[in-house]
Amino acid sequence: MNLALAAGEAAALTGRNGAGKTSLLRTISGLVQTEAGAITFGDLDPSTARAEGLHLIGHLDGLKPTRTAREELEFWSQWTGGTRASSAKAVATLELSTLMDLEVRRLSAGQRRRLALARLIAAPRPLWLLDEPLSPLDAVWRERFGQVMAGHLATGGLIVAAVHDPCPCPTRPWRSAHEPGRRPAGPRGGARLGQGRRATGVARLLCRDRDPAAARHRA
Repeated sequence: MNLALAAGEAAALTGRNGAGKTSLLRTISGLVQTEAGAITFGDLDPSTARAEGLHLIGHLDGLKPTRTAREELEFWSQWTGGTRASSAKAVATLELSTLMDLEVRRLSAGQRRRLALARLIAAPRPLWLLDEPLSPLDAVWRERFGQVMAGHLATGGLIVAAVHDPCPCPTRPWRSAHEPGRRPAGPRGGARLGQGRRATGVARLLCRDRDPAAARHRA
């Protein structure tokens, strides 16, 4: 697998179902162990980098049906070190104010997805790992979330997203290495997250008083 991203760049993972897109995201996040190779984030401890430097939003929303939208977002914000200001920004950005006192089970699929995506803003982190983030959203909200993604990239963030439909923000296309007959795009020698002219990268965003090497993933 070969992939290199500078801060401010996004990669769109494409390929048929079962090609390994979700597995790659889960491996980068640390939920799946590699059989060979290693994942590093500069000179930071990988567990610290993962705990403080990335969000993984899976294709399932991970919301408790009997909680209200407010309870879900407050729980997530407290657990991940968000602030009241960042939570308020998340509510405003995803236009959730009229939904906050409703139980999750009463929300539509698109509304639940917006609530799940609000986590990205409620507790800002540099690396977003997104698994089919747009699938339940209508055309209007796909475009709006594309603007949210573009805003994250504009501040030096990184995004790796598994998608079937075109991603509504500039991305570097990258096909799963498990796609039969296809070769993944990108430089040889493993994936590198947060390297290049504009890069502060995951590690440097986490630890500004140090000058770590680029984060590197080999699988």
